[in-house]
Amino acid sequence: MLRHALHRIGLAIPVLFGVLLIGFLLMQVVPTDPATVRAGPQATAEIVAAIRTELGLDEPIWVQFGIYLGRLAQGDLGVSIINNVPVTQELGATIGPTIELMFASLLWSIPTGIFLGTIAAYWRGSLLDKAIMAVSVAGVSLPVFFLGLVLIWFVGFQWQWLPFTGRGGPLWTMDGIRAIILPAVTLGGVLVGPVARMTRTAVVDTLSADHVRTARAKGLSERLVVLRHALRNALIPVVTLIGLQIGFLLGGAVVTETIFSWPGVGRLAVGAILSADFPMAQGTIIVLSAGFILINLTVDLLYAVLDPRVRQS
Repeated sequence: MLRHALHRIGLAIPVLFGVLLIGFLLMQVVPTDPATVRAGPQATAEIVAAIRTELGLDEPIWVQFGIYLGRLAQGDLGVSIINNVPVTQELGATIGPTIELMFASLLWSIPTGIFLGTIAAYWRGSLLDKAIMAVSVAGVSLPVFFLGLVLIWFVGFQWQWLPFTGRGGPLWTMDGIRAIILPAVTLGGVLVGPVARMTRTAVVDTLSADHVRTARAKGLSERLVVLRHALRNALIPVVTLIGLQIGFLLGGAVVTETIFSWPGVGRLAVGAILSADFPMAQGTIIVLSAGFILINLTVDLLYAVLDPRVRQS
């Protein structure tokens, strides 16, 4: 198991380096000049040139990238061009709300998807099965922003049941729970459909396995056969799908946080890109990319725990 884990970690390192390189190069091709942004529209050419020298923008790209990696190795992500605040300070203030939003989204979407998929598999071919699959397909097809705007219009604006802007507070407070419901439903809604469909497919396949037929021959009830013998063995592909979808939820979090004015890393990234705050944009890209890689690495290791054959590959 340790050998498998070290191998996967070794594969993740060059991926992260590639993300750093691509993110750095993308910031270089943006037509906006960071020195001009910091100096302001009324600054003279001499002031802009001095700022470019201060930021190291007059060096060749490969030298800038080397300096950037050196600072990154020391935990220095630079300083925001807009508000002159360390990037790590801004990220530290926004990563908590993003983790809360992801946690709240997964807390309801994964159990719901597994439950719906199992029910559909148990009653496969019935009207209930077709209805669940239809809802799952609709959930996959709906964009995150559309679902969010619908919830804002009806639940937040028309009916005024729940707040729909900002973070009311930590999750252990009532204001925090009320404020996170709509963003969590919006973000988690894109996960329910894929989980339900994969769970249904995996459970249906497992129900025809030899060990399930043996359990039925022993006289166990159908519900016990499905829950104890079929669902447990069907979770391996479901866990893999959940891991991949959780990674993609980071992209959905960017949209969700922007719609609901949620003070997370995604909203910070959008604001940094729109304002040409390159150090802040690069910092958010690093955090989101590292989160995606870490999630996939965790799922890969969990897959090896569930299926010992993976460790030998």
